[in-house]
Amino acid sequence: MRKRFFEKIEKNPIIAAVNDLDKLDMTIKSPAEIIFLLNGNILNLKEIVHKVKAAEKDVYVHLDLMGGFSKDMMALKYINENIQPDGIITTKSNLIKFAKDMNMFAIQRLFILDSLSLETAIKTIHSVKPDAVEILPGVMPKIIKTIYEKTNTAVVAGGLIQDKDDVIQSVKAGAMAISTSKKEVWYM
Repeated sequence: MRKRFFEKIEKNPIIAAVNDLDKLDMTIKSPAEIIFLLNGNILNLKEIVHKVKAAEKDVYVHLDLMGGFSKDMMALKYINENIQPDGIITTKSNLIKFAKDMNMFAIQRLFILDSLSLETAIKTIHSVKPDAVEILPGVMPKIIKTIYEKTNTAVVAGGLIQDKDDVIQSVKAGAMAISTSKKEVWYM
């Protein structure tokens, strides 16, 4: 699973983030190889994941944003065994650890708001060892570079990515991929 994520990112470093299910079909038709699912619930998640996988795209479910699921190991186990996404995204370090124990690809989403959150993020990455981290907002090249250099962990830049220049600056700083819900960036 880990190898597959990096192979797809190498082909196309733009990840389509779906925060509005009305845009799911458009997202599936985009050139993005990977989809970050930021919306869904206990009633529709399995159908959404299967639809994305049927289109030969990989789907990573943001657990914190799924309605009707508790944010614990049992929900994670249920999602892994019954819904079978390609991996998960979460801000919760304990869920990253549980996901890794279940051999799931785990992306830690980190919000960098100030120097203290930067230091905490670096410590968390070293402690939890996610497969990749998503840094928000993604328009902080110096911070992306610092996190990549201090942790040697794959970085996805997400949040506030508006145009080609944001993509270029984030990749130059060390981001392996860009996560965005902005349709125009998917087709770059």
